[in-house]
Amino acid sequence: MEAPPVTMMPVTGGTINMMEYLLQGSVLDQSLESLLHRLRGLCDNMEPETFLDHEMVFLLKGQQASPFVLRARRSMDKSGMPWHLRYLGQPEIGDKNRHALVRNCVDIATSDNLTDFLVEMGFRMDHEFVAKGHVFRKGIMKIMVYKIFRILMPGNTESIEPLSLSYLVELSVVAPAGQDIVSDDMRNFAEQLKPLVHLEKIDPKRLM
Repeated sequence: MEAPPVTMMPVTGGTINMMEYLLQGSVLDQSLESLLHRLRGLCDNMEPETFLDHEMVFLLKGQQASPFVLRARRSMDKSGMPWHLRYLGQPEIGDKNRHALVRNCVDIATSDNLTDFLVEMGFRMDHEFVAKGHVFRKGIMKIMVYKIFRILMPGNTESIEPLSLSYLVELSVVAPAGQDIVSDDMRNFAEQLKPLVHLEKIDPKRLM
């Protein structure tokens, strides 16, 4: 059955258009403990959360050149946690005054039959991976340090191997549209992590 046509319109959460402000970088395995030590000193006075997640990326091809992308993620180490469905819009990278990449963001908790629902809607799974790491918080900022693992056998999250010899580092804030001042706080925080890691405003299209 042919998939229904997709209209690429902005996605909003209720009446508030939420945006994700993002800086990214990476750190080699041998520098991980030094970075975690620095983050413990800079972030809120609490132990960082650890996570082990399985993420599946689904595509729906429509009339546009680019497919519609949704991400389904579930926790592998915390029982009873709901699936999460996430939509990320196209980055708004044209404004040179912004210190962070900005994109539309919707994240909702769902029932356990999320993947079946997406398939019934005409989506197909493009790729999947396992992410394992730490989450720190500094006010409204979230700092994730994690390693991505390739799944060797489709659907078997026990059969994995590291994708690289480094950890991905992401500094993000989710806020209503127009709150660009948060990118200034993010830049100031990122400066305190140098030279351990250099967090940058990265255009995903450059990596494709």
